[in-house]
Amino acid sequence: MKIYADKVVFSVDRVEDNAFIELDLESKDKKNNTLTFENATLYPALINSHDHLVGNWFPRAVTKEKFPNSHEWVEKMKSHPTYLDRNKFWVNDGSFVLTGEKELTLCNLGAYKNIFAGCSVVQDHAPNQTSDYYQQFPINIIEDYRQCHSLPLGNWWGGESAEKEFMLSEGKIPFITHLGEGTDHITANEFYDLKKRGLLSSNTLLIHGIAFNRENLKDIAEAGASICWCPVSNINLIGKTLDIEACLELGVNIVLGTDSTLSGGINLLDELNFAYSLFPQIPSKELYKMISTNARYALRLCQDYAEISSTNSDIVVFDKKEINPFDNLLNVQSENIKLLTHAGKAIYGDAEYLQYFDFDAKEYSNIEINGRKKFVIGNPQELIDQVNSYLDYTKHLPYLPF
Repeated sequence: MKIYADKVVFSVDRVEDNAFIELDLESKDKKNNTLTFENATLYPALINSHDHLVGNWFPRAVTKEKFPNSHEWVEKMKSHPTYLDRNKFWVNDGSFVLTGEKELTLCNLGAYKNIFAGCSVVQDHAPNQTSDYYQQFPINIIEDYRQCHSLPLGNWWGGESAEKEFMLSEGKIPFITHLGEGTDHITANEFYDLKKRGLLSSNTLLIHGIAFNRENLKDIAEAGASICWCPVSNINLIGKTLDIEACLELGVNIVLGTDSTLSGGINLLDELNFAYSLFPQIPSKELYKMISTNARYALRLCQDYAEISSTNSDIVVFDKKEINPFDNLLNVQSENIKLLTHAGKAIYGDAEYLQYFDFDAKEYSNIEINGRKKFVIGNPQELIDQVNSYLDYTKHLPYLPF
């Protein structure tokens, strides 16, 4: 299929006006397979480097109190009204096996959180699941990774020891762990423990890093490791975030993640906006790298991701609200997505564009956002209805914009 847009971001360093691209998409009409977008900017689909799909309940399980470390919040959260509210539908039994019916309902709602933000790739930080789990999503929930929840708490939610998980990564797939999520001596010492245990390598992805000092950041840069920045969650829980300016100065590979909505952003667009509001001096192009090429490196994705090519059919088309395409992402919301595709299929967008694709109508549902008619793969309304059948009120999840 040939696609035209009046601005195309082929890669972070290549942007063209009035450009055609040709992608391997399942077009309906093989002879007339040109799709034209006016007043639109086309990008490679976005990448969310850190989410907990099963945890995207709302409102946030936060208080005015800020915590010295996230481990204390984990304990306090268990008595929070939001956590108890979620227990009406799903009780976390500590197994973190996510293939049961209720777990899959919540995880698929988490996937829609990302779909409605233009993401086709998400890292779900949970213990490794069976292949069936990853294959049932309409977007790429990354399967190839190893993880440890955190070094102080260990892999309390499932998985091997941190050392065993790191060994199993073989230096080829990401080894992911929460680290330095706080301001006290416990979190300050976590990085030194990581190094002592031989867990710092180029495939290491550290989540949060609030406690990291300049010396730590220099070591991370020299190792070629990555840090996932989750500013909304950081400010909500700890009242402080990663020293992002030092990270950029030292050349640390920084990616952006949402965390779950129990503490983090509504979606990746919200997270992007919040990051910019905290640090408006950071160029929007630098922020874009965090959800594109930086994420591709940290998550060990193939070269096709984060750039437009004949072999990458993951794209997102937004309304053009700003001439600068990177500034544009700071001014768009779910309703501004004209089209999102993944693996050759239309996933979400304006209703008028679905007719261009070879599709089975039974696979899609129709929704409306602020009077704008949309299509989306699957049926998110059915999922939220399943949740509501267990509640004594109607649940609102703000990442479902319809």
